Amino acid sequence: MEHDGQLQLYAAVASRLKEAHTRVRALQVPEGVRMALTRKLLVITAAAKHDLAGAARRLERFNADLDEGRFPEEDG
Repeated sequence: MEHDGQLQLYAAVASRLKEAHTRVRALQVPEGVRMALTRKLLVITAAAKHDLAGAARRLERFNADLDEGRFPEEDG
């Protein structure tokens, strides 16, 4: 059933978003960088309400950036 697949994707994205928030909180970065990362996660969360698959892709890129140490500029 397509509905079951959508529910599984939703659960996976929700779990990965929770893990990403935990990772961001644990980072040793300036507060402005942490705020910028948190805003990115909130945008991904909002996008998931309308485009779950797109939000999953954005979250993958976000996590890849974290893994590679690519952080946004600190907000001023």
